[in-house]
Amino acid sequence: MWRKVSAILIPSLVAFGILAYMLWRVWDDLMVTIAHIHPLYLAFAVLICALAWVMRGWRYQAILGGLTVRLGLTFSTACILLSQTANLIVPARLGDLVRIFILKHEGLATYSQGVSSLIVERIFDVVTIALLGLLALPFVIATPEWFLPLIVIPIVGGAAFAIFLLLTGNRHSENKYLGIFYSMLTEVRAASLSMRSAFVLGSSSIGIWLMDVLVCAVIVMMFDESLPFMVIMLAIVIGNLVKAVPITPGGVGTYEFALVITFELAGMAPATATVIAVIDHLVKNLVTLAGGIVSLYYFGDWSVSLMKHSFWSGLSKEELSES
Repeated sequence: MWRKVSAILIPSLVAFGILAYMLWRVWDDLMVTIAHIHPLYLAFAVLICALAWVMRGWRYQAILGGLTVRLGLTFSTACILLSQTANLIVPARLGDLVRIFILKHEGLATYSQGVSSLIVERIFDVVTIALLGLLALPFVIATPEWFLPLIVIPIVGGAAFAIFLLLTGNRHSENKYLGIFYSMLTEVRAASLSMRSAFVLGSSSIGIWLMDVLVCAVIVMMFDESLPFMVIMLAIVIGNLVKAVPITPGGVGTYEFALVITFELAGMAPATATVIAVIDHLVKNLVTLAGGIVSLYYFGDWSVSLMKHSFWSGLSKEELSES
């Protein structure tokens, strides 16, 4: 029991410690900065964020379509929102597994197809973010040395994985586990490497992440800050690439820290940079949480049991099959 509690408690304390330090160092100026918050800008940011989630649902629908899994836009969006809500609490992005069990519970996909869909989505997300970062990097002067490898490594890794998929072809094995591995490679290839799927998933991924940047740009405007769009884009890129390393639940603390570093490099005052980073992540997480709660009602009582098991039982297949 203590091991399960500590798995959530320790990363949460790390996140709280990072945020507490960031707020403490600019506390004197923080209250003055917060006074500039305008509800209209916040409403606009929330609307953009909500639309981005619908776009994510549409992209996930397209990914599963490549695996011959058919589902509606509402279902796919709710599926993503519920799993991302779990990620706000569960460390190491284990909340993504919720999606696999939702698809299995509804008889829409096998476990293998669920895992394959997550792999495709994650690759397109990380590579798209990195490419946007590479585009924005020249617009920020004196960036830390670790920015470049953080951006380049996902691009190289994504390209290497695509080449690997093309070279492996359709392989089979009598070994059970190797057979599952080859089957998943075939599924990932089918969902992502055709001309149509690559275009649809690539263009939608760019749209999703530009909307994510736009949310932050609206919040920057709320504080009457003049910051180039490319700088904001680089900040969001670095924040999400750092957040991809599952140190804290939902990347809380590490995401804000990365944004503040980038904003300060562009000449923004530390207090303003901190409050913008915190509000940006708060808006995105609250929209996710609200969508997750609505999704619980959409899926029904069994999804509540699913979420409970995901937090306390490590997503055991045996227990979840009873849900």
